[in-house]
Amino acid sequence: MITRVHRRGSRVGGLLRYLWGPGKAEEHMNPRLVAAWDGAGPLTDLEPKVTPSGKRDFRALTALLEQPVRAGDRPPNKFVWHASMRLASEDRHRTISDSTWASMVVQMLTEVGIATTATDPGLRWVAMRHADDHVHVVATLVREDGRTNWMRNDYPRCVKATYNVARRYNLHRRVPPADRTAHRRPHPAEVSKARRTGRAQTPREELRRRVRRAVAAASSEEEFFAGLRQAGVLVRLRRSSTDAKMIIGYAVALPGARTASGQPVYFGGGRLAPDMTLPKLRLRWGIPSPPPVAPTVSRRERVEAMRQAANVAAAAAADIRHAARTEPARAQATAVGAADLLTSLAYAMEGDRRGPLHRAAEVFDRTARDLYGRIRRPTSRSQEMRAMSRLVALMGRISGDDDTIAALALVMDLSRLADALEQLRKAQQRLHQAEAARAAAEALRLVAGGRQPTVTLPLTATPTPAPRVEGGRRTARGR
Repeated sequence: MITRVHRRGSRVGGLLRYLWGPGKAEEHMNPRLVAAWDGAGPLTDLEPKVTPSGKRDFRALTALLEQPVRAGDRPPNKFVWHASMRLASEDRHRTISDSTWASMVVQMLTEVGIATTATDPGLRWVAMRHADDHVHVVATLVREDGRTNWMRNDYPRCVKATYNVARRYNLHRRVPPADRTAHRRPHPAEVSKARRTGRAQTPREELRRRVRRAVAAASSEEEFFAGLRQAGVLVRLRRSSTDAKMIIGYAVALPGARTASGQPVYFGGGRLAPDMTLPKLRLRWGIPSPPPVAPTVSRRERVEAMRQAANVAAAAAADIRHAARTEPARAQATAVGAADLLTSLAYAMEGDRRGPLHRAAEVFDRTARDLYGRIRRPTSRSQEMRAMSRLVALMGRISGDDDTIAALALVMDLSRLADALEQLRKAQQRLHQAEAARAAAEALRLVAGGRQPTVTLPLTATPTPAPRVEGGRRTARGR
């Protein structure tokens, strides 16, 4: 189940006529009220009456809903709030009565702050049903005492409240609230331009992959910028206006991605991902340490390095389980270091080809990210993981049988680390990331077993058209 918040309006009567009307494709069947604000009286008295001409008279219901608005203190121009609660396809086989729908609507609206009790008269609202799988809610945003309820951040609040309702009623499909760790979806204009130019990915997505690789292989900004240029990325540094020697930011571009005038299209680190700004990368790297010297190109040394990295990954998984409750910041720093190690390993095993290990690394990176792009201070364990990441990156491509076997063993240890991370995210109630961790663990186990993963989470998938929603559009989009 999910709740969609539609565009706000200023005409209660027009919205009611649409909801009780035939719909755009005669899809509105048997429209009726199922719930209303506390103190509204019997629903039969509120139901729009059918006139002798066969049409409904909405004037009485419209006047009741608009009454607080007319008497309010400077009411907003758009005071009509409209939302719909809809069952997912997995739950549409269930027959839900009007009384059950009414109970679910009241619980959702109470948690959001629209439905209140008679001792605290709030907004006036009604819920109507004209289909088996959804209901509509219409409310006016002026309280009985004349104050305006602006309903800020209404969509995230509705998603969270609807998730709680779906859990109480044991519905199969439950959409968790947004956790602000997903990548920003590419703009439709970016997707269209990529298709016209024959690109498999948008420049923003391709740059994000290359920057992530450079971050995982670097221990300082000098190594980071050198790695970007070596990967064929155009780099533009932003310097302080008071000290020209001080670098305060960066932007990157692909050589082939240009504007109509021929200028490169640059993206700042923060536009690629919230944790890719230069200050956050500096905090992520911690105190720069000298990278491992890499004459280690023999097969024996490569195998030994993979085994060493596997031991570190196993210790990191135990560290996450131990620190999950007592030191979540420490577990978070370890998770980010593990994401860097998996990124370097994906390039060592698959090169630039975006294979199953690359896709698993992208999903793992989603579950390792902290809320709102925060970066935790590095710990000894996270620095150890990053040292292994740089070591794997410096060794180059894996080609022999022995080092491939050792690398697959490392992949299996990282899958166990993903399992530990899933438990951490569940305990933190960050359910999108827990689902990503579960998918990453399954994909890594399939890679370790020599099979093709079939389940991954598309982090940067091409956006598909949103399903049609009756009566308006959504005003916000969850991430």
